[in-house]
Amino acid sequence: MRALLIPLLILSACSRTSDIYEELPNSSLAGAPREDVPESRMDAPVARPVTIGEDGPRLDACGALGRVTRAGSGGLSLRAAPFADAKELARLAEGQRAWICTRSLDQKWLGVVVQPAPVPDNAADTPDCAVSSPVERRQPYAGPCPSGWVSSAYVRLIAG
Repeated sequence: MRALLIPLLILSACSRTSDIYEELPNSSLAGAPREDVPESRMDAPVARPVTIGEDGPRLDACGALGRVTRAGSGGLSLRAAPFADAKELARLAEGQRAWICTRSLDQKWLGVVVQPAPVPDNAADTPDCAVSSPVERRQPYAGPCPSGWVSSAYVRLIAG
């Protein structure tokens, strides 16, 4: 037994140690000086774009339409990523409509494209969000309307 332990101890003394950040080639933190690396994920500016086209090229880019409910007087937070500590992008009022394009794995967050309120005098001035028709492939939403993540508990499905 002692004969096995000695070579293992010698090998472990020769091993190279490093932070996990240096081992991740696709990480934006890889190679960053240690003082520039945040201590937690919440300290980093995190955003996850809303994905459209998840239902395939024959169906609409966003498959459902929802309405904000039970948001209270403060409104519902539209966030940059699907978690409560993500940056708040906007507030959605009670009754505001949004296209539902994707969901988080735990189903607690919806990736939405916010439907603009119609312009009373001229409906032609209301921008088309370009999600009610098919897209060729799955892709991040890059249209003219605001997009982000909302808590699924405060959105009621109204179409789709």
